[in-house]
Amino acid sequence: MKITTTPTDFIPHIAAAVKTLADHKDEVNKLNVFPVPDGDTGTNISLTMDAVLSELAALPKSATSADVRKAITHGSLMGARGNSGVISSQILRGLCEGLEGVETFDTAGVSAALEKSVEVAFSAVRKPVEGTILTVLRDVAEAATELSANAVSLQEFLVGIRDAAYVSVRNTPELLPILKENGVVDAGGYGLALLIDGFVSSMTGERSVEVELGMPTGDVGKVAIEQINDWEGSEYLYCTEFLFRSDDLDVSATQDFLTTMGDCDLLVGTHPDFKIHVHTNDPGSVLSYMTDRGQVSEVHIHNMRLQSADRLATISEDATSVASAATENIEEEKKFGFVAVSSGKGMDNILKSLGVDQIVGGGQTMNPSTKDLLSAIGNVKADNVFIFPNNKNIVMAATAAAEFSEKRTRVIPTISVPQSFSALFIVDQEASFDENVEAMMDSISAVKSAEVTLAIKDAKTDKGDIIKDGDTIGLIDDKIEVVGKDVEEVTLDLVRLLAEKDADTLTILAGADMAQDEFEELLAKIEDECPDIEIDAHRGEQPLYPIVMSAE
Repeated sequence: MKITTTPTDFIPHIAAAVKTLADHKDEVNKLNVFPVPDGDTGTNISLTMDAVLSELAALPKSATSADVRKAITHGSLMGARGNSGVISSQILRGLCEGLEGVETFDTAGVSAALEKSVEVAFSAVRKPVEGTILTVLRDVAEAATELSANAVSLQEFLVGIRDAAYVSVRNTPELLPILKENGVVDAGGYGLALLIDGFVSSMTGERSVEVELGMPTGDVGKVAIEQINDWEGSEYLYCTEFLFRSDDLDVSATQDFLTTMGDCDLLVGTHPDFKIHVHTNDPGSVLSYMTDRGQVSEVHIHNMRLQSADRLATISEDATSVASAATENIEEEKKFGFVAVSSGKGMDNILKSLGVDQIVGGGQTMNPSTKDLLSAIGNVKADNVFIFPNNKNIVMAATAAAEFSEKRTRVIPTISVPQSFSALFIVDQEASFDENVEAMMDSISAVKSAEVTLAIKDAKTDKGDIIKDGDTIGLIDDKIEVVGKDVEEVTLDLVRLLAEKDADTLTILAGADMAQDEFEELLAKIEDECPDIEIDAHRGEQPLYPIVMSAE
């Protein structure tokens, strides 16, 4: 086989790995055991790898091994989405650290790099679980060590670790009972095997192998999040993006300006080349501001939602109000700043009223990347920042952003938006950073989070109860507790369970698809059912989850 001779020669093989995963992304998503409409494993790892490929594509042909490793490490960290994306970024980081100083691509060097990858990835997860992507990584590393010791050829070595990856994936149900119960293999492990397969097939010239991995029985292909639209959840009309060139751009001032113009704002790159993206109602003002400071090219403006004139007028007024407020406060420094992930306008408004400075779009339907969260931290006018991920699957990305931030940043590991309400209520501006951390952690530990949604696939509860695609399910702290046929029935059952846990206050948020009269009728029944519980009801307008609750 032909062995690549320069560091950049490996980029096409990495691209082949990314494409292999992307081609099978929906298969990986379908393997997710949890039947809720969440950001899926295949999508998260694929988006993470896309960020790696973007950084690699920007390297010159003369890039060194160190340049390539840095691009992979930085790109995967900044692009990491969800827990699976963050773990993948640590796998790549370990590989790159293990390849430092390695000049020849051979079995010994790859084997050592895989061992380092295992070390780094396992250390990033507080409680590693067998039967997951980590198990597959470790099995591949062990196979690599054995193959290298047997002095096989490089081609035999690469094919051997690919085969080991698939063998390990097939074995994951034997290590993780919930996988066996649902008749699937681990989604993250399969995603890793696909990446290895794509890379090996490109390196060796062999075709990818066809594997049967035990897909779920029945019609479970209706994955709710097939496509994640960049503009989902934005209140602004135009997605505006372009390339920008300047040798002396004031990056901080430009980021501040973009924040006043809309949301989902990104300014990435280094002098002199930048990429700018913002959702705004006034792309002309954005372009005018930037053309005064450098050269604009490759402009793309997309009308994200064609709606009625009244709706557009309302959005415009709101955008003007937000921009004015941001401009007035642009120089104001706060003692403490707050970043929160949210997925509904009602939730956004409540969080802002409680003092949150930066809202990051995401939550159940879209896991923001480390870069998204890091950008939000940077836009907060405070040196001390708290992040509320508001979703279990975002905590790792938030932690990575906090570690990467130059500001003093702490993640308060909230798993729902109402949980962050409780934490924000007890913030004391006169107390110290550590005192506030302790108080907020105590606060969220006393909160039970509950959600109602529709199952997007056949599955089973921990107790073995059958869940059918389309059933209404109720969760308490991410554990499925109730299965029923309608939102009202399941919500009332959840409230009864929360009442049994001595809850005396219930915060309840209505989703975007729940009509106000239905919500009011439900509230009346909850009051009749549990007259001793104090109810704090709001419109959350979150998608896919008609009811989100917290109880204290």
